[in-house]
Amino acid sequence: MEWWSLLGIAFGLSLDALTVSLTNGFIMQTMRWRHAFRIAFAFGFFQALMPLLGWFAGSQLVTFLQRWEHWVAFFLLSYVGGKMIWESFFSDECEKKSCVEFPVLFLMSIVTSLDALAVGITLGVLQTAIVLPALVIGGVTFGVCFVGVYVGHRLQSISTTFQEKRFEWIGGIVLIGIGLRIVIEHLMKGI
Repeated sequence: MEWWSLLGIAFGLSLDALTVSLTNGFIMQTMRWRHAFRIAFAFGFFQALMPLLGWFAGSQLVTFLQRWEHWVAFFLLSYVGGKMIWESFFSDECEKKSCVEFPVLFLMSIVTSLDALAVGITLGVLQTAIVLPALVIGGVTFGVCFVGVYVGHRLQSISTTFQEKRFEWIGGIVLIGIGLRIVIEHLMKGI
């Protein structure tokens, strides 16, 4: 996998977690660096773990799906991207709970990393190595979320709803674009 595709996937997947991180920073009364680290670590860890789990599931299906892998990749990435775009317009996930308490942070980490599970399945079906992509996805998510908590806290004086929704929409477009590229490359091989 090309480095720019991997970074595009990592950045696209991190945008759900970035949206939540911005919101968490925004609702924090006082921000401590350890809180930002805890949030970023949880999101990054689950964003790295879920592709691994998905990859193992996808690699088991490879013998059944080899003839259709490009379409499977396209539909899974399009589903994830479309879901992100839909949620950017029709979902309001801002809840003023304590975002650094373990149960809330655990749940937010799982929910924001489900898209990474689908990407892991795609990579398993495509028989792509998974360790480096999982580490890059987790690392990018950690960095983006750490900065997101800080920026969200700094922006408390203005509404961040528009910016949050825009980030999620862009992430969805990136994932759909990568899915289209996979299908186009496969179709071009047949010509």
